[in-house]
Amino acid sequence: MKNKKENIAEYILYLWQLEDYLRAFPEQAEGNDELADILRMMHADDVMDGGHIQLAQIALKELEMLSDDIYNQEATYRAAMIRITPALNMLKARTDRPTMSNIEACLVLLYQIMMLRLQKRPVSAETQEVQQQATGLLQYLSKTYYLQDQLEDDDETSL
Repeated sequence: MKNKKENIAEYILYLWQLEDYLRAFPEQAEGNDELADILRMMHADDVMDGGHIQLAQIALKELEMLSDDIYNQEATYRAAMIRITPALNMLKARTDRPTMSNIEACLVLLYQIMMLRLQKRPVSAETQEVQQQATGLLQYLSKTYYLQDQLEDDDETSL
């Protein structure tokens, strides 16, 4: 399984992809411990028809809290988030969850683009530009998450 600590954004997208895959092909979990575990979680969390397992929701919440902390501390990050917000608001308005966070909207955007590319459908230049912005934000958050985790590990080993 993808390592949450190494890249939390990729980890969330990976879990979403596994959920969609198992909704379409639940029988594929037979004989595969990782898929079987995710399928059990999906049943336990009652998300077989939609939504996300607690594991993904917790990781998303961690990423959102980190984003909030950085937003309040770093002007560069805040400016990047302000730049992308109008595009994210347009995306949110087209969903059934217009109040989702900007971080979740970035992930939804990247997931939708991934689905379009798998279907060999075109992605507009405007969407590609927003994709680059969202990717940059999520990369920065993932790197910061990783570095913070490393610092916490170092602090624990020095005790």
